[in-house]
Amino acid sequence: MQRFMLYSKIHRARVTEANLDYVGSITVDETLMEAAHLLPYEMVRVYNISNGERFETYLMKGERESGMICINGAAARKAHVGDLIIIANYGPMDEDKAESHHPYIVCVDEQNRVIEDKKHSAVL
Repeated sequence: MQRFMLYSKIHRARVTEANLDYVGSITVDETLMEAAHLLPYEMVRVYNISNGERFETYLMKGERESGMICINGAAARKAHVGDLIIIANYGPMDEDKAESHHPYIVCVDEQNRVIEDKKHSAVL
């Protein structure tokens, strides 16, 4: 059997832009994407801590070290500049590997700079 497990997340990132007129996606600082082992065009789930909204979209690479977290397209109605969000991705895993799996958790400060970046045995 396979289980659908948390692979990685960027925890408590702050939205820096919301662009309703863009085609879609979420643009994330390349440094954060690398720390969380995320790829451009990968599907992610976004959980808005500030207002409870949840949505799925795909990633676009933002400027390295910019701290950029830009919600694009229709999803821009679900988040405002300054909102705190969690960006998470999940994937299938064989049950025997799932039991010992540890997701990549990236914690950031108020400017979306990495303050903690490691595999965790417990989700924050």
